[in-house]
Amino acid sequence: MSAQNSAGIQTLLDAEREASKIVQKAREYRTKRVREARDEAKKEIEAYRQSKDEEFKKFESEHTQGNKQAEDEANKEAEAKIKEIHAAGKKSQTQVVENLLKAVFEVKPTPPEKA
Repeated sequence: MSAQNSAGIQTLLDAEREASKIVQKAREYRTKRVREARDEAKKEIEAYRQSKDEEFKKFESEHTQGNKQAEDEANKEAEAKIKEIHAAGKKSQTQVVENLLKAVFEVKPTPPEKA
């Protein structure tokens, strides 16, 4: 009877060792699978980031061209106004100089009024 109990206990111990090996393999597989999933997720995230960066750069380049055109147009308008002001200044330059000189050289002092 004791040999039979000993054989039964040995069988149980062997089964426990086998189960322990199976559990260890399952843990290793799960760990490996988690690492692989993490790596795949990183790759997907990087690919998504690159596609969105490209999309943003395309959007930015399309819309900055419109701003560049508006800026060029504003600069042209400013140049035209500056030329207009210079032309008006040259046109009446002599009259302005004469009026300034007349105001400086022909002083008409007046006494201040009492308040």
